[in-house]
Amino acid sequence: MSHTAPTATGPGTVPGPAAEVTAAEPPAGAAAVTEQAVPEPYLVELAAGVGAFIQPDGGWCLNNAGFVTEGDATLVVDTAATERRARLLRDRIAGSGAATPRTVVNTHHHGDHTYGNGVFTPEATIIGHAACRRELLAAGHQLHAMWPQVAYGDIRLTPPTVTYTDTLTLHIGGIEVQLIHPGVAHTPGDTIVWLPGQRIVFTGDLVFHGGTPFVFMGSLTGSLHAIEVLRSLDAVTVVPGHGPVTGPEVYDDVERYLRFVQRLAVDGYAAGRTPLEVAQETDLGPFAELAESERLVANLHRAYAELAGAAPGSLLDPVAGFGDMTVMNGGIPMACHA
Repeated sequence: MSHTAPTATGPGTVPGPAAEVTAAEPPAGAAAVTEQAVPEPYLVELAAGVGAFIQPDGGWCLNNAGFVTEGDATLVVDTAATERRARLLRDRIAGSGAATPRTVVNTHHHGDHTYGNGVFTPEATIIGHAACRRELLAAGHQLHAMWPQVAYGDIRLTPPTVTYTDTLTLHIGGIEVQLIHPGVAHTPGDTIVWLPGQRIVFTGDLVFHGGTPFVFMGSLTGSLHAIEVLRSLDAVTVVPGHGPVTGPEVYDDVERYLRFVQRLAVDGYAAGRTPLEVAQETDLGPFAELAESERLVANLHRAYAELAGAAPGSLLDPVAGFGDMTVMNGGIPMACHA
């Protein structure tokens, strides 16, 4: 399965060089990106001292990152899935004139947001929610297990060494950066990075723009709550975990999809139908245009678990969830686009 997310244009967009990223040659039976290449990441200037690092096409393993800088202080929001991409992020930040990053904030533990942490240490301190640290250590080289064919480079697992539980406020020069844990949502250890003075928010994977939300490792009800937390901040600029920079209208799109999954789950669970049966028979309607539509069945697994009384973030069977997504993807394992 392959797709291309919209590319941001206009003032503040800094295209990357013409070089392109190609997928490593996969072993027999493994998934590969069907395009010959995907565009290079690019920087978007959001405000003075605030930038977003956008990685097209926003699919599996191609997350967004960002940075906040003033004077001799620089903070990075998330890293990348491969050493090469993390070094590109570091180089783009340096090329903008920012000081060497001394702080990295992880919005959650998934490898596309944390594998590149080691590129920024030991100079930088890694900060994240307490559950982000716990889950990262438990998951290990998670992307290697899923997509062993990818050329990740030298990935040294580097979990947060400073953790918080509810909120934490940082100051990067004169820029206030608030870290907010919305509860279990995309994962048990999500962090919203909110800049109240600039009204800019980095959502991590609480928001996918142009891609299907993914709550298999977190909570459907918790994700709906997280959208309300995001709305309460009254941001003007939203940097999603995947996809181009957008505005707060994206919250409505995410909520509509999550409510759709919730209704499917309630009806399917009551009827005794499996998540896969429900997903296979569902007309996605307006959600058919979202990339990674196979995530529907994994989201239903989480919704079913919650209906059965499972705690948010409780471990679900990854073989069942990812196996059913492979079925929904035409029998082809999902491809890592990094």
